[in-house]
This record gives sequence, structure tokens and C-alpha cells, in this order.
Amino acid sequence: MNHIQQKLMTAARQDLPDDRVPYAFEKRIMARLKSVTPFDFRLVWERSLWRAAAPCVGITLLLGAWSALMPGGDISSDLSQDLENTVLAAVDVDNSIDSP
Repeated sequence: MNHIQQKLMTAARQDLPDDRVPYAFEKRIMARLKSVTPFDFRLVWERSLWRAAAPCVGITLLLGAWSALMPGGDISSDLSQDLENTVLAAVDVDNSIDSP
């Protein structure tokens, strides 16, 4: 193994450096690589959620005002009962079709 290393070292010493590469090029590249921060997916996700919070609150307020101020709207009706009737409507239709 030592013999192969000696051959590689002598071959490297015989190869003259190329003048096309600027002085200390590798040091500048390594310094720039150290200054680059890795991509943080969690940070991007948090920022996008915070940006989406304000429009969601605005839409909620607009829809709430629209439903409260809608003409002919019966505010005294029970919303939970309306939701249950809507969700279970398909089940009631299936039961009436299956019954003889």
C-alpha cells in the first residue's frame, strides 16, 4: 500500500498546477459553502401557515356576518339538528330504498 501512495505522490508532484485557476479559489469556494445555510422545510411551513392565518380569519368573519345578516335567515333554528339531518340524509334514503 505504501508503494502505491509513493507512486501517486510522485505523479502529483510532477503535474504542474494549471494557471487558469485563480489563486486561493478553493478557499473562497469553501468559505462560501460554509456560509450557506441548509434548507429548513419546517421554517417554510411555519411561515406559510402564519401568512394563511389572517385570510382565514377574514373569510370566517365575512361568512359569519353574511349568514347573520342574510334576509330570511332563521337564526333561531338549531344548527346541530340541521347538520345531523344533512349528514344522515343519505342514510335515510338508503334505508327507505332497501325497505320492502
